Amino acid sequence: MNKRYSSVSDFLEKKGIEISFQRYGIDVLSSMAMGLFASLLIGTILNTIGLKLGIPFISETVWPICRDMTGPAIAVAIALALKAPSLVVFAAIVVGFAGNQLGGPAGAWIASWLSVELGKLVSKETKVDIIVTPAVTIISGVLIGTFIGPYINKLMTGLGEAIMAATTLQPFWMGIIISVIVGMVLTLPISSAALCMMLSLGGLAGGAATAGCCAQMVGFAVISFKENGWGGLFAQGVGTSMLQVPNILKNWKIWIPPTLASAITGPVSTLVFKMENIPIGSGMGTSGLVGQIGTITAMAETGASAASIYLGILVVHFFLPMVLSLAFYTILKKIGWIKDGDMKLEL
Repeated sequence: MNKRYSSVSDFLEKKGIEISFQRYGIDVLSSMAMGLFASLLIGTILNTIGLKLGIPFISETVWPICRDMTGPAIAVAIALALKAPSLVVFAAIVVGFAGNQLGGPAGAWIASWLSVELGKLVSKETKVDIIVTPAVTIISGVLIGTFIGPYINKLMTGLGEAIMAATTLQPFWMGIIISVIVGMVLTLPISSAALCMMLSLGGLAGGAATAGCCAQMVGFAVISFKENGWGGLFAQGVGTSMLQVPNILKNWKIWIPPTLASAITGPVSTLVFKMENIPIGSGMGTSGLVGQIGTITAMAETGASAASIYLGILVVHFFLPMVLSLAFYTILKKIGWIKDGDMKLEL
């Protein structure tokens, strides 16, 4: 080790390597989601538009490119989140492509995350940095993608398949469990979108996940309208309910109304409307209306009528979250668990 560093911790600090849940569990996963949004997600939206409007350029040219660049987009997003030097960021593009090819989004995540940190370790430590740094990043990333990526992907996909199978067998109980858990993950500073993508969570389970996310976003947007107005309504309703995390830490009871709402919308989604979604839309809720676009895409493939699809979206994604959250909020406010100002946002 270079004599400039007196200890391992000092060396890691100099290299900007922080081993913590915040860095790896929140920052990296959130950045992975942004990479997904900027490639696969926008590609999916454009593909839907292209197919609906009959524009071959979008569906046959733009969409395949967006899909194939998912890995590199994930890698660059993760590298930037980890504050990697330029050479590491550029080399990570290759790693992301390899990781995605070998192990899907989960493979791109694990390969990019670990190889970027290894690249940072050797960055500027030799006189031939322009060779060593990208070489270490690429070789380590491709090795990780080759030997670990497929197993990570298989594990995540297997777990997702088990969840989807269980939802088909037990739509009531699994509808509740998935809706509540994924909805809460969406509000927490963790990426529900990345989670659903790595699990390849689609079908009825994807529909339940979307219902839970919508309950959180629409629920918080509506019950905090008095304090936050139209700005808060749109910021939470089509942005993210994560904005309420600081307020949840002050009074966790404000989280009860949208969470109870999600426990109801989940089984309504699986049993009554039989809502489905694709993995990229399952963990998005009403954010940018991506969850609704995914729902339309998924259910159109099942042969469901347009009327039933839009009715389900209206009821499960918007009406029930609004009405149920307001009802539970009113009860909790009357008993003094929630007070005026508890959900005020600094927008």
